[in-house]
Amino acid sequence: MIQINVGGIYAGPDAQRRYQITVQSDHEATVHLDFFASELRLRGDAPVAQPHIHEIGDILCWNGEIFEGLDIRPEENDGIKLSSAMSRLEGTSAIVQLLGTLEGPYAFVYYHRQSKRLFFARDPLGRRSLLVHWPSRELPYLLLASVAIGTNDGYHLTELSTEHIYVLNIDSLGGQTTSFGVSLECLSRLAPSGNTSARTERVNQALPPIDTELPRLQSLDSIPQHLSSAVDGLIFHLDHSVALRVSNIPQRCLGSPSSSEEKPSARSIPTRVAVLFSGGIDSTICAFLAHKHIPPDEPIDLLNIAFENPRKIRVQVDGNVGGINKKKQKSRALQDATSTERQLSGRYDPDYLVPDRSAGLSELEELQRLCPGRQWNFVEIDVPFGEYQAAQPTVRSIMWPCQTVMDLSLAMALYFAARGVGKVRSSPTTHPEPYTSTARVLLNGLGSDELLGGYGRHRTAYSAGGWPAVIDELQLEMDRIPTRNLGRDDRVISAHGKEARHPFLSLDVVNYLVGLPVHVKMDPRLEVGVGDKMLLRLAARKMGLVEASTRKKRAMQFGSHAARMEVGVADGGGILPV
Repeated sequence: MIQINVGGIYAGPDAQRRYQITVQSDHEATVHLDFFASELRLRGDAPVAQPHIHEIGDILCWNGEIFEGLDIRPEENDGIKLSSAMSRLEGTSAIVQLLGTLEGPYAFVYYHRQSKRLFFARDPLGRRSLLVHWPSRELPYLLLASVAIGTNDGYHLTELSTEHIYVLNIDSLGGQTTSFGVSLECLSRLAPSGNTSARTERVNQALPPIDTELPRLQSLDSIPQHLSSAVDGLIFHLDHSVALRVSNIPQRCLGSPSSSEEKPSARSIPTRVAVLFSGGIDSTICAFLAHKHIPPDEPIDLLNIAFENPRKIRVQVDGNVGGINKKKQKSRALQDATSTERQLSGRYDPDYLVPDRSAGLSELEELQRLCPGRQWNFVEIDVPFGEYQAAQPTVRSIMWPCQTVMDLSLAMALYFAARGVGKVRSSPTTHPEPYTSTARVLLNGLGSDELLGGYGRHRTAYSAGGWPAVIDELQLEMDRIPTRNLGRDDRVISAHGKEARHPFLSLDVVNYLVGLPVHVKMDPRLEVGVGDKMLLRLAARKMGLVEASTRKKRAMQFGSHAARMEVGVADGGGILPV
């Protein structure tokens, strides 16, 4: 008997279901298919249980969102619509063609009963997790799962590649694992002419004109004529992407005021959307654009994470042993501190006054000025070192097969931010009150640095090889996105029954930006905070986000102090000890 298991347990707290079938292949092999799926209901009016089982016997396990490509009304569920659409099709190519029209993050497993074929794939950017154990002589079964629980002698999980749509012809399976390879097809992604949802385009290779010097941006306050249309295009595409990601989210009933005459307070109104909010330009733009498309009386949560980092605290108290002396360090810290940080030092616990907390509070003020009628819940999520240590085994299991020190730093920040347990203040001068976010949709600004030249390595590439080297580096960024960390992030965030949505990684936004000449998006000749992500900074300034437009890049693990927690632990890409 050949075993095929399909499972996912953490992502959906609303409904779970298991479904099993047995199929006889043409080679007289008995194939047992075991499907288990859970539902996080973020689409449609009615409760839904997965797997989706069509009346003709097709089975769909769907972990994703269809924002464009199928006509889905607000009251309808996209998984049900996709299941129905796929069951009407005949032939492998028709199913692959349909998938090529879809825009949105997804991972799926689909059994087509008539052809006895099992389809499975992730979206082109890998925005949803799908792990696979390929059959071996010792472990002769196929396992597909959207979640992980760490290492296990019963399987060896790896991230499924996004390069193909995989099709397993069950009819051709024999009794030996050697038949599996010849029964598996790896199909290229197809898309109708003009459709951009099946794959990402290549980075524009155009260089600046060689006969005249490329004009330098003089100020973010004035958009040069040659950049005006690109700025407007970025705002249009990004605004559309955010609108699709915050609209038509079902409202959960989490209680009501004690009296029908009592008007609910802003804190008692459940939130549907939160932003992973560092105070940087990316997350601030996501928050501002979300404000435009969410009902004005509905709060938006800004999830701001800070870790108690003994290593950082020890340096602040004792100085950096072996580095600059204590007196110079204090002087440098005072010079580097912003006016906001100095003002906050008396009202906030200094152990949690990390760079992202200071930047976040500053950008909260800017959002409040621009959107005066909106209730912004700035959620201070403070993680004591002991709680960080206690959560490590859980987080390491969830993020598996990712296993580097940097993976853990990023995963820990996302794990606690997605949990949404913190405190809020009614004003900057009041004491904080306990608060737990009810938002199930979390906007994440990931992707802008890769698309718009926001990393220091892009400046280094320019210094080494000019504009051609920058183009090559940006293409490498695009090629790496599906293989880097989106699957890990999905597993970590979904552990709390939440879903990350990435406005910058809409394929429409991606293909718009990669189609622009690189010198329109960035200018490494200009100072940091202006030339990096220049186009996005101009767009932010045009939208009125003056302070956000000049924010410098700070990685999440460093801005929240999630990295380098303990002396003696390797940094970056080092493998975690077992």
